[in-house]
Amino acid sequence: MRENEILLIVGAGHAGAELAVAARQQGWLGRIDLIGDEAMLPYQRPPLSKAYLHGAASFESLALRPASAYEAARVQVHSDAQLVQIDRAGHRVHLQDGRVMPYTKLALCMGGRPRTLVLPGLDAGAKPRNLHYLRTLTDADAIRAGLKEGARLVVLGGGYVGLELAASARKFGAEVTVIEALPRVLARVTGAQVAAFYEAVHREAGVQLRTGLSVERAELADDGAITALVCASGERIAADIVVAGIGMLPNVELAQAAGLAIDGGIVVDAFSQTSDPDIFAAGDCTAHHSALYNRHIRLESVPNALEQARAAASALCGKPKPNHAVPWFWSDQYDLKLQMVGLSQGHDACVLRGDPASRRFIAFYLKEGVVIAADAVNRPADFMLAKRLVAAGVRVDGPALGDESVSLKDRLPASPAAPATVAQLG
Repeated sequence: MRENEILLIVGAGHAGAELAVAARQQGWLGRIDLIGDEAMLPYQRPPLSKAYLHGAASFESLALRPASAYEAARVQVHSDAQLVQIDRAGHRVHLQDGRVMPYTKLALCMGGRPRTLVLPGLDAGAKPRNLHYLRTLTDADAIRAGLKEGARLVVLGGGYVGLELAASARKFGAEVTVIEALPRVLARVTGAQVAAFYEAVHREAGVQLRTGLSVERAELADDGAITALVCASGERIAADIVVAGIGMLPNVELAQAAGLAIDGGIVVDAFSQTSDPDIFAAGDCTAHHSALYNRHIRLESVPNALEQARAAASALCGKPKPNHAVPWFWSDQYDLKLQMVGLSQGHDACVLRGDPASRRFIAFYLKEGVVIAADAVNRPADFMLAKRLVAAGVRVDGPALGDESVSLKDRLPASPAAPATVAQLG
């Protein structure tokens, strides 16, 4: 590394902000430029659907770091700047305002964007004023402005963000309806038992959960606002506010146009390096091979973004440390903290430890007797042990795993061993 080298980071979310500071801490000597397309410094996104939305967290508390931290790390932050082209041959990027910025090494931390709601009745070129998505601080402010006692909120999508939003809206006294096209909420991310628990919690809190229901068209007022959503069943659901939480698309188009390998995301290795040795990537826009599950995955997860950013910083500074972290996530709804580790897709058994009626339990997902994932509700100590069980690929006796008279620590291997992969189990 030389002092005249330039590390250019595109994307000022969790991954980009972490990479900028970590690279300096790891010994990057040259210039570090951090480009963000929003007008503010990097901030936390998870609270947008939770604490910030219902007023428990302030705007100031969202900042990942104060301005002084970037100054101390000699990171030049360029806010309100939009990338439009990557010139790999010239080692430079073009911004929407006409600026051209050079790089020695480039890091793409561009995240993703909400999937757009497309329905008959909606004009693709004119978003109704009361239709919102939730990805940015501006989005959260727009939603919060419409939440009040008696406001009719319709949330499309029963994933974690949709349910978190529903829980936050109930704190305002809003009338909330969640519409999920699949037979149950959280269908893509958790097992039936945990989904049933959350459905019961939300219904108890007054949320109208409508599963297995697809929306056919939107009805609009003269001013273009959505007044109701009409379902395939013919049911008409009136709305003052509509929030679409129907998935996220990774921002890969510019990387693809530049010729980088794309497979569901910008392909990176364990060091967060792309198919171009001078370009790294981290966060929601990436996809990688999971050694634990022996398959290609893309994760929308703050912990994954941070781990990939740290791996990139280490590699950029000549201290490569591969990232083999086990995926984990969290969700806060009402008084419940849900902590998840691993990926439960493909499990053939689910073992509950604790009683869901107590609102404190953990669900273990097994494949051929091996723990591949776990969802812990208000059980932080069990969650920490579950992370170790999943990482180690521990084979267990299912009924014994659910026996609370037997310590989870007794299920851990006596000595470190190579974890089993899902492929080895099949």
